[in-house]
Amino acid sequence: MTVLRAVLLDRDGTLVEDVPYNGDPELVRPMPGAVEAMALLRSRGVPTAVVTNQSGIARGLFGWDDMGRVHARIDELLGPVNVWAVCPHGPGDGCACRKPAPGLVLDAARRLGVAPAECVVIGDIGADMGAARAAGARGVLVPTPVTLPREVRDAPAVAPDLLTAVRRCLDGDLAGGPAGAPHGGTDRTPVPARAAAARRPS
Repeated sequence: MTVLRAVLLDRDGTLVEDVPYNGDPELVRPMPGAVEAMALLRSRGVPTAVVTNQSGIARGLFGWDDMGRVHARIDELLGPVNVWAVCPHGPGDGCACRKPAPGLVLDAARRLGVAPAECVVIGDIGADMGAARAAGARGVLVPTPVTLPREVRDAPAVAPDLLTAVRRCLDGDLAGGPAGAPHGGTDRTPVPARAAAARRPS
């Protein structure tokens, strides 16, 4: 099994509550178990990165300074993240960083000084798992009400909440190798289907 050397996390819907196009630090609320999960990773000496699509920058809805204040608030509430990797582009910009492209995962791994295969990506939608797969990292899906049933079915591993996902990563309960075919021993509890229009506009 590949050694775990870093955990990369999606931001909205994984670390903090999903507030579409949020540029206001006062609206930041940690997801259940996020404070404990980040503290556990720090206690084990595992570096962390956030890999996040933020097309609100491309859309002119908030600026880099606004996003920086949001990230500072997340660091204040959850403890410091080692690396922030952000895609500021829109869905039609054709960049290599917007998830499910691998750019954010590759950039975060490089900045942390680890190989992508030594990283686990934790997120709440299929784009997070796609980015992990494309980069050669492992993936764990933590479903929320916006997660589609097919994304749960296709995920390489599924956990009911962030803290459980982190514990499984640290305990070696995930199969080695990059995201791909589903692994055994994971909780695949169905989540409510939502119309595509209800997906968060990241």
